[in-house]
Amino acid sequence: MPKLILFNKPYNVLCQFTDSDEQHASSRENLSDYLSIEKVYPAGRLDRDSEGLLLLTDSGSLQHQIAHPKHSKEKSYWVQVDGAIDEQAIKQLKKGVKLKDGLTRPAKARKISEPDIWPRTPPVRFRKEIPTSWIELTISEGKNRQVRRMTAAVGFPTLRLIRHRIGQWQLEDLQPGQHTILDI
Repeated sequence: MPKLILFNKPYNVLCQFTDSDEQHASSRENLSDYLSIEKVYPAGRLDRDSEGLLLLTDSGSLQHQIAHPKHSKEKSYWVQVDGAIDEQAIKQLKKGVKLKDGLTRPAKARKISEPDIWPRTPPVRFRKEIPTSWIELTISEGKNRQVRRMTAAVGFPTLRLIRHRIGQWQLEDLQPGQHTILDI
């Protein structure tokens, strides 16, 4: 029976089991610092400076179904942005944003209150004169660093990025570094 692991990837952790960069290999945390389950592989990726839900599996076909762009699994993120985001920016995100590698698909976007989440270590920079705001952004494609590039393109750079849902799987109450295993 295939396993699916829901893992809350902490900030600054590589989304792989080894660090291929020998210069930093001994100092950068990776998945092996949190998971000792053999023969499982990430289904998709989450950048080192992003947090939240990462799915891992021991099934190649499930990994393909989750990660391959043709399956268009929705991914939802809580995004803290620099500045007080306005309706115009939200409308642009919903319509699709022009990036260097093309127009993104339309996204679901809405302004939200700060989610009830763990503090980040290290904390996001604080500037008294510049507010921050939170949005929930749901996309169905996976261009490289797409969410960060989308928010920057509409004038509100990302400060913190937390993926809380992939398809039907959600982060729920998992704290950073915690995981749960589902038999599917």
